[in-house]
Amino acid sequence: MRCLHALLPALPLLALAACASGGVPAGEPGDPRVGRVVLDTNGGQKEVLYLAGRMDDELLSRLAESSPNLTVLDGLDANSALEHAAAAHGADVGLVSPEFLEAAENLAWIQIGSAGVERYLERPEIAGAHATVHLTNAAGVHGPVIAEHVFAMLLAHTRSLRASGRAQARGEWDRSVGSGSTSLAGSTLLVVGMGGIGSEVARRAKAFDMVVHATVRTPRPTPDYVDHLATGDQLDALLPLADHVVICLPLTAETEGLFDAQRLARMKQGATLVNIARGRIVNTDALIAALNTGHLAFAGLDVSDPEPLIEGHPLWGRDDVLITPHVAGRAELTGERRNELFLENLQRFAAGRPLLNVVDRTAGY
Repeated sequence: MRCLHALLPALPLLALAACASGGVPAGEPGDPRVGRVVLDTNGGQKEVLYLAGRMDDELLSRLAESSPNLTVLDGLDANSALEHAAAAHGADVGLVSPEFLEAAENLAWIQIGSAGVERYLERPEIAGAHATVHLTNAAGVHGPVIAEHVFAMLLAHTRSLRASGRAQARGEWDRSVGSGSTSLAGSTLLVVGMGGIGSEVARRAKAFDMVVHATVRTPRPTPDYVDHLATGDQLDALLPLADHVVICLPLTAETEGLFDAQRLARMKQGATLVNIARGRIVNTDALIAALNTGHLAFAGLDVSDPEPLIEGHPLWGRDDVLITPHVAGRAELTGERRNELFLENLQRFAAGRPLLNVVDRTAGY
């Protein structure tokens, strides 16, 4: 266990980059420009205790310089964190147990390190925590990397890269593998759920000269990289227009099973589907049926239902499916962005300012 204040002198504090310049992007949900005060620290005068797992030394040093009223105990596990529960004002979600919450009478904040929160809200002790205990997530930090992953999948399909790879493995200069290639330029892409990740997907789609449609939960102004922005209740009308559909939704009671047989049937003949959100948003049996009939030409899946896919599952080994094992968000950039968001929130917490990415437990994200 280490204490933050032992790590001075600190490195210079770097502010989060503006949303438009590639920092933690604004989005719906989790717009980092919108927050909520979760603890009154009298303008940073009250001593605040945060319990953490292993934290980056540079991050701790920057906090020690910027937030002298904040003590961070890191290197904890669930058992050692329990010893400090009564005094804790904030904690990593991995340290939170039913026993911890029962003892943590001063707790105001639980930090979740992922964008998706459904597995935590399914835990009774967290879902049932007092309303004064706020959850925040990492929505927005994965956007650029996952968007790149989406286009890697789309380009692998449209440019016949997998067929070329097989020809290369055989040692064959076979130009016929490119005969079925198509272009993204001029095609229509539908982003289902334009939050932080979806916004990054839409930006890149526009750079590929695609027509970009997108859905959001609540109405908002249409950004210049989207041709048509609609609310989710218009999804069925947009699906037949799209050559490529990318799912960027959180998993909630509303979205689970959203892409069932009926909704997949509304997609354009020969369309492609990419899911980098959660596997349970797509009905797997319906997806396989749509691929088998040729109604869908391709599916790019970074997530699945079940997850992981079991040995011998019908999705394995298909030429019209590209599977990656829930790794779309992995890259050095993601860690850097997560650290910047966490740093910003810890500084805000210590200063008694609104936190970013506060989770709406009712909405499920």
